[in-house]
Amino acid sequence: MDNIEMAKSYMRQAEERLKHAKEAISDGNYAYVTRQSQEAVELALKASLRIVGIEPPKFHDVGPILRRNSGSFPEWFRAEINKMASISRILRREREPSMYGDEELALPPDELYTFEDAKTAFDGCAFIFNNCKKLLDEADVEGKRQEAKG
Repeated sequence: MDNIEMAKSYMRQAEERLKHAKEAISDGNYAYVTRQSQEAVELALKASLRIVGIEPPKFHDVGPILRRNSGSFPEWFRAEINKMASISRILRREREPSMYGDEELALPPDELYTFEDAKTAFDGCAFIFNNCKKLLDEADVEGKRQEAKG
């Protein structure tokens, strides 16, 4: 499987998580929104790395890798890398608490997150997903052009 096919798979998985995050907002399950948003961001950003031929690392926040390799991306994407890296870093910090709660404070996940937290996580996730989807669509079109040239 090549990088573009792998990126497409990651983006399908990210889209599914985004869909569930949106449903969870309506249900008031704000911790779940945060967790699903984090996972979708991780998958979408790892897809973006694959699109430009960079093997993504096995850790959750790839923002520093995006920054380090910003020259590999088109200008429009590069202009958003700092914002996307910031969103990724913020959501990475919420990965465990959104699932397990805060054990030191003995607070379950449901007591840690509000609608505002969930909306911020979801909106950041949607921003990243849309940028990575555009990057994938452009790469896919370019790949088809290259195939046609033969």
